[in-house]
Amino acid sequence: MRVFISCDMEGVAGIVDWEQVRPGPEYELGRRLLLNEVNAAIDGAVRAGATEVLVNDSHGAMQNLPPDQLHAEAGYCSGRHKPLYMMEGLEPGFEAALFVGYHGAVGGPSSTLSHTYNPSAVTAVTWEGHLLGESGINALVASHFGVPVALVSGDQHTAEQARPVLPGVETVVVKRSVSRLAASSLHPAVACRLIEEGTVRALARLGELGAPRMGPPYQLRVQLRTADLAEMATGVRGVERSSELEVLVEGADGLETYRNFVTLLHVTRIVAQEI
Repeated sequence: MRVFISCDMEGVAGIVDWEQVRPGPEYELGRRLLLNEVNAAIDGAVRAGATEVLVNDSHGAMQNLPPDQLHAEAGYCSGRHKPLYMMEGLEPGFEAALFVGYHGAVGGPSSTLSHTYNPSAVTAVTWEGHLLGESGINALVASHFGVPVALVSGDQHTAEQARPVLPGVETVVVKRSVSRLAASSLHPAVACRLIEEGTVRALARLGELGAPRMGPPYQLRVQLRTADLAEMATGVRGVERSSELEVLVEGADGLETYRNFVTLLHVTRIVAQEI
């Protein structure tokens, strides 16, 4: 069994401040907490019979895990330029994807350190009326390759936002957000135990889950902070403006839609720095 893990950082137990997820005095603590949760997921995957595990580092500059401390049974994809971004490395033949350390969507309830890919530009992403966090957007890639998303870990809002797009997904709530900058977290050791146990349960139910079903139509509605950002976004293939602040991102399939969305993100990052 081949298992893919995409790990973010803001949804990890004990993390409540941007200083814990960016280089600086608190960053080493954040890295350690993330490493332990990822290793717990790998432990669970191995217990469940995984013969190959690939971890894609999906946070920030995407080089947050000390490679020599990562579980020896896992490969590690890291580095900031990846065509498939948070889903780099996923391909046909993987039997499950796990999303570890994920966070809530911007535009929804107060979730610790919530955002949707680019906090300086994106204020909401929806699909068929459902507010999507990064787990829902990334599910486009899993859907395209026919890979079930078996587990999502993070806070309570992350779990709720994943379920409409990933019916039956195993969710592990490691903290309960109080606000965008506060949470009541489980002890990290308890969080790791629950992630390991949740992974074992999730992989035992793969036959029930199936891959996410997203589209056709393959369309994301993306709300942007300013009209200037919306105008510039239309220069990306598959993007058209639907209102002053909203664009539609489309593609021939889920993978193309996702890639068009990622390209839009790169454009908005540049423009957001200028306006």
